[in-house]
Amino acid sequence: MGEKVARLRMARQWRQADAAARAGLSRSTAILIEQGDPGRTLAQILRYLEAIAPGLPLLNLLQETDPSLTALAARERTQRVRALSQAELNKLDF
Repeated sequence: MGEKVARLRMARQWRQADAAARAGLSRSTAILIEQGDPGRTLAQILRYLEAIAPGLPLLNLLQETDPSLTALAARERTQRVRALSQAELNKLDF
């Protein structure tokens, strides 16, 4: 779950320190949450999640249905580039 919270934070373009401050947590606690430390309480995780994405249900985080996560995945997806055919190259020749 920590990795999903970290991806959500990056997708929403929050700095870790800013998200932690907004949640009332220390940055070191935010780091541990994002690393998936089992010693973090559910309350801390939910406060951090609420700071990053107010009103986002935990289920949406786990299912990765948030639009910002979809946009991040699209940006990360590699796209194949094919070589141009000789006819296409001739069209581009000025």
